[in-house]
Amino acid sequence: MALKEKEIQAIEDLCTQEQCCIEKYTKYSNEAKDPVLKDLCKQIASKEREHLQSLNQVLQGKTPQCDCNDNSGAQYQPSATYNPMTETEDKKSDNFLVTDLIATEKLVSSEYNTNVFIFADAAIRKLLADIQIEEQNHAEMLYKYKTANGMA
Repeated sequence: MALKEKEIQAIEDLCTQEQCCIEKYTKYSNEAKDPVLKDLCKQIASKEREHLQSLNQVLQGKTPQCDCNDNSGAQYQPSATYNPMTETEDKKSDNFLVTDLIATEKLVSSEYNTNVFIFADAAIRKLLADIQIEEQNHAEMLYKYKTANGMA
């Protein structure tokens, strides 16, 4: 499978987005006060690394398989650390991190939505659509964290 220049540029742009996500989730896992949020950031950073690996495989001429059945967002049930009725400095700090991460996931998901239509290869479109669903699931998990902790 030979990619066209426009397809290569799209994959490279998505790689940049994924690398930024990895760095942000890693940074925020270190900054988070709540161990539940720290773990969630580490978990999502790991998924973002998988996305980057998949995109790099596409650049190498390979199309990795995808399951297209990711329901991690629907299954995620975080425990509450913060009292929904109180505002502490730690809660405010973690709320900022989660809000920023949700905004990031919205941006990245929209990039996949736009770029999926550039590709002629159905297997690559399927892969990009699967990654987009996973990005949406990340946002859902983060929102559930906010809700459980009285931040939404």
